[in-house]
Amino acid sequence: MAFSRIALLHHQFSRPFTTKQQVDNTRFLPPHQSKLAQTLITIFTRQPFTPNDPELLRLAPELNTKVVETVLNGFKRWGLAYLFFNWASKQGGYRNDMYAYNAMASILSRARQNASLKALVGEVLSSRCLMSPGGLGFFIRCLGNAGLVEEASFVFDRVREMGLCVPNVYTYNCLLEAVSKSSSSSMVVMRLEEMRRCGFRFDKFTLTPVLQAYCNAGECERALSVFNEMLGRGWLDEHVSTVLVVSFCKWGQVDKAFELIEMLEERHNIRLSYKTYCVLIHGFVKESRVDKGLQLFEKMRGMGMNGDDIALYDVLIGGLCKDKDIEMALSLYLEMKRSGVLPDRGVLGKLIRSFPEESELSRITEVIVGDIDTKSVMLLYKTLLEGFIRNDLVHDAYSFIQNLMGNDEFDCESEIIQLLKDHNKAILPDLDSLSCVIDGLVKANKLDKAVSLLHNIVQNGVSPSLLIYNNIIEGMCKEERSEESLKLLGEMKESGVEPSQFTLNCIYGCLAEQCDVAGALGLLKNMRFYGFEPWIKHSTLLVKKLCENGRAVDACKYLDAVAGEGFFGHMVAYTAAIDGLIKNEGVNKGLELFRDICASGHSPDVIAYHVLIKALCKTCQTNEADKLFNEMVSKGLKPSVATYNSMIDGWCKEGEIDRAMSCIARMFEDEKDPDVITYTSLIHGLCASGRPNEAISRWNEMKGKDCCPNIITFMALIQGLCKCGLSSEALVYFREMEEKEMEPDSAVYLSLVSSFLSSGNISAGFGIFREMFHKERFPVSVDKNYMLAVDAADKFVKDYRTSCYLTCLIKDGSFPILAVASRK
Repeated sequence: MAFSRIALLHHQFSRPFTTKQQVDNTRFLPPHQSKLAQTLITIFTRQPFTPNDPELLRLAPELNTKVVETVLNGFKRWGLAYLFFNWASKQGGYRNDMYAYNAMASILSRARQNASLKALVGEVLSSRCLMSPGGLGFFIRCLGNAGLVEEASFVFDRVREMGLCVPNVYTYNCLLEAVSKSSSSSMVVMRLEEMRRCGFRFDKFTLTPVLQAYCNAGECERALSVFNEMLGRGWLDEHVSTVLVVSFCKWGQVDKAFELIEMLEERHNIRLSYKTYCVLIHGFVKESRVDKGLQLFEKMRGMGMNGDDIALYDVLIGGLCKDKDIEMALSLYLEMKRSGVLPDRGVLGKLIRSFPEESELSRITEVIVGDIDTKSVMLLYKTLLEGFIRNDLVHDAYSFIQNLMGNDEFDCESEIIQLLKDHNKAILPDLDSLSCVIDGLVKANKLDKAVSLLHNIVQNGVSPSLLIYNNIIEGMCKEERSEESLKLLGEMKESGVEPSQFTLNCIYGCLAEQCDVAGALGLLKNMRFYGFEPWIKHSTLLVKKLCENGRAVDACKYLDAVAGEGFFGHMVAYTAAIDGLIKNEGVNKGLELFRDICASGHSPDVIAYHVLIKALCKTCQTNEADKLFNEMVSKGLKPSVATYNSMIDGWCKEGEIDRAMSCIARMFEDEKDPDVITYTSLIHGLCASGRPNEAISRWNEMKGKDCCPNIITFMALIQGLCKCGLSSEALVYFREMEEKEMEPDSAVYLSLVSSFLSSGNISAGFGIFREMFHKERFPVSVDKNYMLAVDAADKFVKDYRTSCYLTCLIKDGSFPILAVASRK
């Protein structure tokens, strides 16, 4: 940026610009006004406060701006100050001046009460209060400090337009400072150009916020240009230098920041503050430049700054730990101790957590063992044991704890344990660490070791947590060791640890998996005692297992027993029982159980209805299924697409195609989209009812809805068209099926062959027959379509146009039909 065109005019009201807010509290108050101010502070501080206090009404006429400003600055809480300010502003005969407004603005800005500060802007402008350039500048800085950049700019323009103040260099400098807090530099540039046009001379306090604005916006080159301009004019100071150095650090340009620090010291004798050095060290470490952080730390100490700050050691040691530089981290740790700085848990924690390998932790423990307390020892254990588990060294974690407990079976004692014992700090790990190891053993399928460790820690006087017991019991149940899990449950109760719902349900699930009805009922009694509910997934699993083993009746009895224990049965389990009865005893038994369940107060869900409707439709009892369907709808249940499909398929198979069409219309009304199964059933039914054109129409409708036909849909349409005598049309879809790389079976081939033969097109039929033979789709002797193939072959052998080809194949033994040869 060029600053050659600078005006020479210097406004008479300009004064040095500072970065600290100050309110002029030196204005003299006469004794009676001083007493008035103190009385007002007392009244507004007193609880309960009422604005209708008679004493306030008496004192109101004595208000003036000096008293108001004094009272405002006398409150310790911004809320009281704002309450008083609003009260005073409403009193007749009193009018705020800019000193009062600024006192209130300063309080609100420091308290970050932006909403109230914005309201104050409106009051200032509405009051048309005259103000000096310094007063306006102070008000703008209050807004800027609160981050209200747009409001600061707006006030500046409006006050000038209303003629309430003539801004000077100081006012502009305050405005630049306010707008420099924005992330954009455009507003600063605009105001700077405005200053130039007004003829104001730029000074250090003008360019400092400009530099800050470019730094905030990340405009490195422009920031350097302004910095060099200030350097050339001799305006550099610690604050200006700090702005650029810290910005370099934020931009990740650590080397440039460090070079600038050295240049400032060597050429300009500018030394940054201790606080700035601390900020830079934190920034350098954050940018993974611990080397520069350490150099800066040494520079601080070389300049005589007190670097014995635990926070600095903490960040530097933390950075070295992140870089895995264990020796340097320990060296700095020892230097910290020599400097008289006592390590805290933060530093110790960083050292311990950053090096989980046993060899590294042994080295660290050797150095810090004299400084660690019980919590640090626990952190040491936790880090080491979690490292073992993470690296699949669960046996090492197990051995470490056994060594700690003095188990003679494990002779090789850890170096860490020996160091802790030498300093009388070898204690047992806490439950978190023990739980971590036991969980690791369970996950590594070392369940016996987990149980052994559990018994060892009990013998050493440690009461295992519920989590430890749950982890082991869950592991046992996954291995179907139900007897052992029940035994451990007993030990758990004896030790005073009550099982949770998870504990009992784990065992319940294991018993369900084993189809142990008696064991499951016994466990339900335990659940009832503790007030827990059995998980429905386990009850359902047991019912399904019984039904799969042909014990559907036993499944129903089990559900009755569950209800007898006081647990309200869930429809999911009952639905599984209904499905099992249907498969084992027939649909009528399933329907009977369904009615019993309804009579006992249960409300069947969509799935229960679907199971029955599907079964009834499969057994050609679609009218009964329809009654259930309507019953379901009357209860407010929405049938699923699968339920609609069962109904449509049932009607189609019974030849009730119009009722099937009615069902699909109802499906559309219910905003259910038909799927490929729906269309397949409908196409099959329409063809079977002699309505092939409608079947083709539905086929086109399906494809138009991006519902892709599958191999079954193709087969239904092709075979249906063949039965309707439309063999040529069927052949078109047959070729489309082949294009989609779907493999038709022998039934599809033979449907086309039979259809062509029926229509007298022996040539086309024989072409399909040959394709079937060459693609090895000819049915074997046990296939239900075998005799159809034999009959077709017989016709082809008898026809002079096709007999030669087949006869040759038969003589070569290539054709697998002995019956044809014998007939010939």
